[in-house]
Amino acid sequence: MPLSSTSHTCTSAASSSILAITALAFVGGAAAASAMRSSSLFKYKPDKIWQFRPQRGTWGAVNRPTAGPRSTTTLPRGQHNIQLYSLGTPNGMKVTCLLEELCLQYGIEYDAWRIGIGGKELQQFSTGFVEANPNSKIPALLLYRNGRDDEEPTRIFESAAIMVYLCEIYDTDGIFLPPVGDPKRAECLSWLFWVQGSAPFLGGGFGHFYHYAPIKIKYAIDRYSMETKRQLDVLERHLSGYVDSQLGEKQSTYSGGPYLCGDQPTVADMSCYPWYGRLVQGELYGSSSEFLRTREEYPNVLEWAERMEARKGVKRGCMVNRSTGDKILRERHSSADFDGLE
Repeated sequence: MPLSSTSHTCTSAASSSILAITALAFVGGAAAASAMRSSSLFKYKPDKIWQFRPQRGTWGAVNRPTAGPRSTTTLPRGQHNIQLYSLGTPNGMKVTCLLEELCLQYGIEYDAWRIGIGGKELQQFSTGFVEANPNSKIPALLLYRNGRDDEEPTRIFESAAIMVYLCEIYDTDGIFLPPVGDPKRAECLSWLFWVQGSAPFLGGGFGHFYHYAPIKIKYAIDRYSMETKRQLDVLERHLSGYVDSQLGEKQSTYSGGPYLCGDQPTVADMSCYPWYGRLVQGELYGSSSEFLRTREEYPNVLEWAERMEARKGVKRGCMVNRSTGDKILRERHSSADFDGLE
């Protein structure tokens, strides 16, 4: 559609919406008042200087323009060297999927404590958690290398940093993170950090405006739906082995699956699956899978997601620190905790 035609369509749609809201004002009642408030969407102009106003919606209480603690609470400590403070969201699942794979491969145990981040909990703003992660985002990890009570732990925050650090210490065979000098390491790290840079558009962009936002803004939903589908197409093309599946143009070196970096799953897959794998499987944001046509348009991503989901470590990792669901572990302190859940 030509730009002038698009602009005319958007202007007409906005005008129609304003006329509809104006008409509702004559009806009276709560519906009219709500409609009148919504009309500000079409008239908003930024103030010369931004001022904080408390937000509504699911995550409204979380958001402030300042960092730092809001409550005084210390973090619990279990018996293992690895202490994880997290929640069963996609970012939390990244780390627990890796930890469960490390447990199965090397016998590495850990304690995982649930951190409630919404509603009235806001445990990410406690003094203990802020000390572990000054950014107040899950996950955060404290590592007691010697296991002593008086030991000062090493803190690691940001999911990708935690995954790389754990592999450098515990993945001695280079199974989940190829060793330095191996060309596959570069590919693995590239996809790992692709997820770090891309997923905020999926979660904070599409997920927020499509599923969580108290008002639905067409421009925002369209903008982030387009970007989410573009990212899924990146994965689809990579996992299919073709630059252009319609033309059958083969990409010779890097792509084709069955995992992101070849024949074996790595931290890149464990980072990517909780976001993009569970999205195409219909596990995120209500009816978003139908809305984005993930099953119909991204068959290779879906096959990869099902391949990942079938792994025992991934299955376990997606249960840890969950609050809802049929098979969940609010806290995890031993691999024996999964008895009766599998």
